[in-house]
Amino acid sequence: MLTDNQILNSAKQTIKIEVESLNGLIPLLSQDFIKAAKAVYNCKGRLIVSGIGKSANVAHKIVATLNSTGTPAVFMHAADAIHGDLGIVLEEDIVMLLSNSGNSPEIKSLLPFIKSRGNRVIGVVGNMESDLGQKSDWILNASIKREACSNNLAPTSSTTAQMALGDALAVALIKMRGFTSTDFARSHPGGSLGKKMCLKIDDLASKNEKPRVSPDAKINEVIYEMSSKRLGATAVVEGRKVIGIITDGDIRRMIEKTKDLSNVKAFDIMGRNPVVLPIGTLGSEAIKIINQKNITQIVVADQQGFYFGMIHLHDLINEGISEEDK
Repeated sequence: MLTDNQILNSAKQTIKIEVESLNGLIPLLSQDFIKAAKAVYNCKGRLIVSGIGKSANVAHKIVATLNSTGTPAVFMHAADAIHGDLGIVLEEDIVMLLSNSGNSPEIKSLLPFIKSRGNRVIGVVGNMESDLGQKSDWILNASIKREACSNNLAPTSSTTAQMALGDALAVALIKMRGFTSTDFARSHPGGSLGKKMCLKIDDLASKNEKPRVSPDAKINEVIYEMSSKRLGATAVVEGRKVIGIITDGDIRRMIEKTKDLSNVKAFDIMGRNPVVLPIGTLGSEAIKIINQKNITQIVVADQQGFYFGMIHLHDLINEGISEEDK
């Protein structure tokens, strides 16, 4: 049994070895990386990524990264490929094969079939003298000095190297394509970034009640409207135009200053310059304005400037759009 210090030192040593392996990849980058990136960029098909064992797991991750950043990619397990799944590969596709040894039986069996079909191959390989190292069109050299595993057996540093080269290729393609955060959000509509980039305030306002009173509404009507609609405020609407807003704070200040409330009307206590945003405004923009102006509610207007509804700060926070996004 290891002591606490030995456990911690083991973790530190593992990370140190893997960092050294990553640093060792930098001088191994060559013209092949440039050629491979350009080939994928100009490819009219997809990038098929394949491997066996732990390399297959890395291939899955690389495919996920590429698909979410604008490069169409498909995972193909090397063992399944030689038993029929090679049909996934189309004429215009490029195939990227991952193998630390470069001599895995499945990879050695698969490689000639891919080449015979006319598909070009990117080899992510740690052994330049291997079958994959010798027969690929382009090589991404994933050579390492040793695995982080104490027995130098379990794929650790080698899979980290493969993943880093996959990330390097994906990021190069992001820059080559001019892929933006908005493009990224289109592939992630369910994530927090997707909501930040795509969620509009009218999507939120349409789910809420629409508190509204007329300018001559009595104070008891105002309080009832605010309480029943549960947004902590009400719009003051004349015709269909918003001319003001009344918040909980306005009510409290009025009660402190006014003894006789019988003649107080909405017009008397409303804020006359409410923040009104048009439908189509992103939630991320709304949260910025809320933070800048230190307010809690925002009035939403339609394309004609007519009252559409209201959103509360909590609506944005509940959707994962918070002050951290400002």
